[in-house]
Amino acid sequence: MRTRVLSRRRRGPLCRRSDVVEAWTAVAVAVLLCLTVPLAGVLTTRWTYADARAAADEQRADRHRVRAEVLERPSKAHASSGSERRHATRATVRWTDPEEGTRTATARVPAHVRPGEPVHVWLDSRGREVLPPVDDASVWQYGIGMGTLAAGSAAAVLLLAHRAVRRVALRRRLEEWERDWARTGPLWTHRGV
Repeated sequence: MRTRVLSRRRRGPLCRRSDVVEAWTAVAVAVLLCLTVPLAGVLTTRWTYADARAAADEQRADRHRVRAEVLERPSKAHASSGSERRHATRATVRWTDPEEGTRTATARVPAHVRPGEPVHVWLDSRGREVLPPVDDASVWQYGIGMGTLAAGSAAAVLLLAHRAVRRVALRRRLEEWERDWARTGPLWTHRGV
């Protein structure tokens, strides 16, 4: 019974083909929003999480932490810039490597340390100072952030496409109304004469 009601409405004198196209487009966009946006978000989150997890595991395999002793007081002239390194400076440190013996290098240390205090320094397999490996929370944040970005982008693309279809439908509707009015308008204007 509903099909008959919808089919009669489509055949009504005021309902144009562009109205039907716009209505079906709205239904299609609603279905696609409910299906593709979450799917895009979940798939992107899983893919980027797996990729970031592999990179973090690779970093953990290559990097190790050593306990070092600060040799000289860090100078304020060597202070690192950036919000995450606001309280870090560079200083000369010394540590003992089981294979190479005692080594010294310039490394990032907290700004408040004094000579003789112990600090932890991250080194790669070549013995160069590096940043600590990425932790699990950062891997999750990256995955979820990229998934959210993908879901938002998919929604934006669908909504922009729907807006474009609505503009075209409105233009066609106005053209159809103009054409029909050109046909029926003279009948209405001459009726009063």
